[in-house]
Amino acid sequence: MDRTLFTKDVVIIGGCGRVGLPLGLALASRGLSVVLYDINRSAVDVVNSGSMPFAEEGADGLLGELLSTGRLIATTDPAVIADSEHLVVVVGTPLDGHQNPDVDAVPRALERCAEFLRPGQLVVLRSTVYPGVTAMTERLLARLGVPEVDVAFCPERIAEGRALTELFDLPQIVSTRSPRVAGRAEKLFRHLTDEIVQLTPEEAELAKLFTNAWRYIKFAAANQFWMMANDSGLDFDRIRHAMRHDYPRAADMPGPGFAAGPCLAKDTMQLVAFHQNNFVLGSSAMMINEGLPLYLISKLECMYDLPNLRVGILGMAFKGDSDDPRESLAYKLRKILSRKAAQVLCTDPYISDERFINLTQALAEADVLVIAAPHEQYRALETSKPVIDIWGLTGRGVLIDVNARTS
Repeated sequence: MDRTLFTKDVVIIGGCGRVGLPLGLALASRGLSVVLYDINRSAVDVVNSGSMPFAEEGADGLLGELLSTGRLIATTDPAVIADSEHLVVVVGTPLDGHQNPDVDAVPRALERCAEFLRPGQLVVLRSTVYPGVTAMTERLLARLGVPEVDVAFCPERIAEGRALTELFDLPQIVSTRSPRVAGRAEKLFRHLTDEIVQLTPEEAELAKLFTNAWRYIKFAAANQFWMMANDSGLDFDRIRHAMRHDYPRAADMPGPGFAAGPCLAKDTMQLVAFHQNNFVLGSSAMMINEGLPLYLISKLECMYDLPNLRVGILGMAFKGDSDDPRESLAYKLRKILSRKAAQVLCTDPYISDERFINLTQALAEADVLVIAAPHEQYRALETSKPVIDIWGLTGRGVLIDVNARTS
């Protein structure tokens, strides 16, 4: 196949989301012609207007600049897939209602656009997938009868909000079945970084899942330690500071807090399923992290007359200084508190929701405050109200004492 017949370098399938759009910006900024294909008409219209549909550092000005050059466009028309040499699929493996991996999500996405696949294309799976999905994709393309379509799995590794730095700074994992296909994938991603790490697809699938599960387990350990110290009436921040102070073997211990978002718990549960429900460490980590809102509420019930209390939740995003509410444990905290407290007041400076109030109102109306997302602005809170601050942001948070109760 003469690849000069392709008029575009890259089409990103699912391109207006939090993985696809930063990647498209990065590739277009290095001179490639990029099309963002997405079925979400609203997101496509926002992108084509020059506005970012979510917060990403350094993206706002770059988007307008690239649109004006024509190197970047967004569309809902799947026919553009036929025009591109490289197809980057940012559809991952979600969990179903029973917390089992939906391994057909990626194949379904490709089947929907199968009529536009062409010989000579390279299909790159970019989002996290269940082990074996790359092989499933290869079998699907063979079954569809499209010859000479290569497949690579090159997982994204960026932290949300820092994509336009980390896409250029971090090594890129490239996994394929042959040196020839590896060369094609390397050539594409060397537009972003010089350092390439090669694995087999099965190794790369586990490398991505192991990375997220490892972080999730570390957060669970910190949360368990915090609960142990807290139940003993001891200050975990002081203990952690002493452990880490000029001591490299404890330097990577994270602080406590809600460990959530669209990846960590999901990918840990994928490994649980992959290992026939015998990933005890991962299951335990999920119980600890997902149980932290319940722990906080149980201690609030010991300290206060919760049914007569107005509780303010500060921060509804899944992490600090983010506008992303996906899988945030703040919503779990709100749901449980709504059944136990007199009133729950929610606020977040980055998330628009008609049910939320502003911070000033929350500080005025709440009887007690819980910092659920460590937004930087909460470091300077000015309030005489009790503040439950598991993150250690304020330096003045109330130690939740199981033996204390106020009327």
